[in-house]
Amino acid sequence: MNDNKLHPLVSQAQEQLRQGTISRRDFLKFSTLVGMSLTAAKFLAACATATPEPTAEAVAAATAVPPTAVPTDVPATAVPGITRGGTLTCATRVERVDNPATFSLVSASHPWRHVIEYLTHTDPQGITHPYLLESWKASDDLLTWTLVLRKGIKWNNGKDFTADDVMFNFKQWLTESVKSSMFGAMSYMDYSGVEKTDDYTVTLHLKSASIFIPEHLAQYAAGIVPNNFGGDITKEPVGTGAFTMEEYVVGERCRLKARADYWRNGEDGKPLPYLDEIVMVQLGEDRSADLSAYQSGQVDTILEPNVAIWEALKDDAASTIVATPTTATRVLRLRVDQEPWTKNEVRQALKHCHNREKILALALQGQGTIGNDSHVGQANPEYVDIAPYPFDVAKSKELLATAGFPDGVTVEMSVASDWPETMAYAQALKEDALAGGFTINLKPMPATEYWNVWTTANMGVTWWSHRTLAPMTLAVAYTADAEGKPGAWNESGWVDQEFSDILTQAIGTLDVEKRKELVGKLEVIQKERGSICLPFFMSVWKIYKKNVHAIEPTPDEYAIFYETWKDA
Repeated sequence: MNDNKLHPLVSQAQEQLRQGTISRRDFLKFSTLVGMSLTAAKFLAACATATPEPTAEAVAAATAVPPTAVPTDVPATAVPGITRGGTLTCATRVERVDNPATFSLVSASHPWRHVIEYLTHTDPQGITHPYLLESWKASDDLLTWTLVLRKGIKWNNGKDFTADDVMFNFKQWLTESVKSSMFGAMSYMDYSGVEKTDDYTVTLHLKSASIFIPEHLAQYAAGIVPNNFGGDITKEPVGTGAFTMEEYVVGERCRLKARADYWRNGEDGKPLPYLDEIVMVQLGEDRSADLSAYQSGQVDTILEPNVAIWEALKDDAASTIVATPTTATRVLRLRVDQEPWTKNEVRQALKHCHNREKILALALQGQGTIGNDSHVGQANPEYVDIAPYPFDVAKSKELLATAGFPDGVTVEMSVASDWPETMAYAQALKEDALAGGFTINLKPMPATEYWNVWTTANMGVTWWSHRTLAPMTLAVAYTADAEGKPGAWNESGWVDQEFSDILTQAIGTLDVEKRKELVGKLEVIQKERGSICLPFFMSVWKIYKKNVHAIEPTPDEYAIFYETWKDA
């Protein structure tokens, strides 16, 4: 692809922006996904409404602007207000982890994303930028992607970061036995299509078109480790990040120390980070301990605060609280290969037992949006407003009778007792579903035990994190492997060929309106014959003390403290 050639999909998107069928934000998002710099995308967005039309020379100059860069050479002038030094103390979980490629929860990545880094970064506006990458380019047919690495980056052991490291990570992600969520997410390619072009260039040859490469490279399981990584990050904490891991005690605490030779500079021209140290502490399974520690000043911030913590602090004048709508949710999934869920009428019956407004009020005090039993939320740009099934227990009993259960059914629901919104949801459904013919026996257990059965239990409620674009989640959670068997993260065992075919089309479609049309079809299929009940999507919060600054309000709840600083 010629450096100055405008990708045809960008031209299409610019015309849509000119006609008013997509927003400027969507134009910026999808233009940068295929490799255009944010500077050039903003120029073309302005051109879409400019009069007269820009000259060919002006367009060529804009598209030749180097891709969005993370600043590394900032003038060494002091920026008023920013203070270096100090320790940021966070209340969070300190998970038992080994291989970052197998992280199954965002919380597992909180400490480690300060040690290991990612090839790309998606900002709070949903625009994905190069990070360890300098740039990327997509071919016109979206089947070939060229990833150009930044030069001059070193691991904290002094070795250079090169394409060999990137090749190693792709091999991990695309090896099924590793059991990384990236394997299902990147089902459009396999490792045979990953090519080292030179020491700082990797070329990807896809089996089917995809626009999601940059987004996937920012996912929490995509942290980059060195090519000699032995499999346990706690034993060999080697990364390119701004901190080194000085202590890591599972279930208790970890301590991160600032590197003096990190590759990015701050606004004062000196290497980031601003903080000297980050300490993360786990105060037990009861989140009320996190709240008490925060209120007493023992911690500066609470990571992934729940609705009870938000409720207690929402009017606290000493806190900064930023809410963000997301597609994070709790999914009630039903094993379609186990009775009684083999029959779609039974699954539909349970969906009719959901009083969604009541569940949202009880589980989240209304801090979220209603779901329609598809894993597509209003925070996804492709979301189509498909009405959910109404709360109708008479219809539920009718469906159960049709399925051969005129006297109703008795089922057991596995739930994580330390997720309060999950327990509230489960209890509300248990009560309301009884009149619809379902006797639901709750089986509460600690989250640590739930993760042992999340793919095998007959019926369970699973925590799913936010993903920016709808097909990203759908590809991980509801598709099959090459042999047609449910993928490793397909916890319900549901495979629908029509759904999979449409999803493949959506993954390769940059055009927002066309992809939205496809995703709308996916929503209907999942609502009508899918394997999940999904009554709500959650809002999430960043909560931190007023003397702490520059904590990014990300919908994915990532902890990113490279540019965070504290008052002296």
